Amino acid sequence: MKVTLILMIGILSSVAFGAARPPARPNVVFFLVDDMGWRDSSCYGSEFYETPNLDRLAQEGVRFTQAYTSHPRCVPARYSFMTGKFPARAGVPGRNYNLDSEEFTLAEAMKAGGYATFFAGKWHLQKTEDQAPENQGFDINIAGGHAGAPPSYFYPYNKTRLAGHKTEGGLTGLDEGVEGEYLTDRLTDETVQFLEAHHAEKPNQPFLVYLSHYAVHTPLEAKPELIAYYEKKLKGMSFDGLEFIQKDGTTKMRQDNAVYAAMVQSMDESLGRVMATLKKLGLSKNTIIVFTSDHGGLSNRGATNKRPLATSNLPLRAGKGHCYEGGIRVPMVVKWPGITKAGVITDRVVIGSDHYPAILEMVGLPFRPQQHLDGVSYADTLKGKEVERPGLLFWHSPVGRPTSTGDTSCSVVRDGDWKLFDFYDENRTELYNVIADPYEANDLSVKEPQRAKELLEKLRDWKQDISAFTK
Repeated sequence: MKVTLILMIGILSSVAFGAARPPARPNVVFFLVDDMGWRDSSCYGSEFYETPNLDRLAQEGVRFTQAYTSHPRCVPARYSFMTGKFPARAGVPGRNYNLDSEEFTLAEAMKAGGYATFFAGKWHLQKTEDQAPENQGFDINIAGGHAGAPPSYFYPYNKTRLAGHKTEGGLTGLDEGVEGEYLTDRLTDETVQFLEAHHAEKPNQPFLVYLSHYAVHTPLEAKPELIAYYEKKLKGMSFDGLEFIQKDGTTKMRQDNAVYAAMVQSMDESLGRVMATLKKLGLSKNTIIVFTSDHGGLSNRGATNKRPLATSNLPLRAGKGHCYEGGIRVPMVVKWPGITKAGVITDRVVIGSDHYPAILEMVGLPFRPQQHLDGVSYADTLKGKEVERPGLLFWHSPVGRPTSTGDTSCSVVRDGDWKLFDFYDENRTELYNVIADPYEANDLSVKEPQRAKELLEKLRDWKQDISAFTK
């Protein structure tokens, strides 16, 4: 009788105080920006762009100074986010430019763990229907298809307005809208509506929101009132030196594009609206936010190309398309409520494939090491541990675009402080200490021949192991 009474009291206490209830798995918002450079926000040092919401997220969470993409172009970078692999494993780019439908994506892993999964924006990983977001683990897909850029940022989105802009395919699911509606706002509206509806209908089910903006990719189009604001701001600024230099093709040396600045602000306002919605719904204390970009900003073009350039990644070298730091180093901020301390800045190295296992660890789902082969969770860093990422980092860019973005085909390995380039078509290498020389101004391949030789052997062994594509 006494034992029964004790058991009953224990059960009642558990119900009353929730002691026996497992803690709710955290929600996840993965906020991805397209073509946003490492220094394209005020919290990363820009004096022109204004990003108060990203700045606030950085003040509340952890800001990474050595976060990298797995590739300096859109498709392979996004492939890595979804698969946890270096894209060269699947011949992306080169043999393949899509997501193999047999991959078990991050979204599928989250869905298998009981998560509702929502996608909005740029997918750019499909050729056939079975590669679409809704067939790769997402319950809902808004505007995600094969398109790499919108024909226009203003409704109707599938009608090009900017002279010279080539469309890359239609945006699906956004056929209805209001004339002049802005795409970044529309994708945010869709995301907010999902958050509100899901909270009302299934408040106990955790969710993954993958908001993948087309912004700030070309075409360079923004709201007129914001453009006017930045044009006025420019009048009070001065710049030293040349606007362009002939290096790595042609390099833009200034952040002075008012249209691009306005696009950055609209993107930042989107982040602010998402954060405000989470707070309004009482979800902010149990929602992880990961903010990043797919690769570096568009700062370079072919030497004879006259395409408009969006930004400058200085003091980092080069930009989109290049495996120099300006092309592969990206902004990254993570807030994990109850875990991350406010305002932490870390130099922990992270690469795009690491998000897959890190998110699984943060939400308490099992690792899938046979899938995310090249991913290493950075959750330990978020918990405050001072640890270095184990293993080598590799980049393989076999489809150079010298006339478009000024880059040529190369392979790269980073081992600790050292980074080696193999421009294999040109039969030459470059070696940099990216800690002592993050601007990659001093090639040490001649001064450090033995180190260069050892790193080149490691790089070639890796390429052979994965059967890397070379044209």
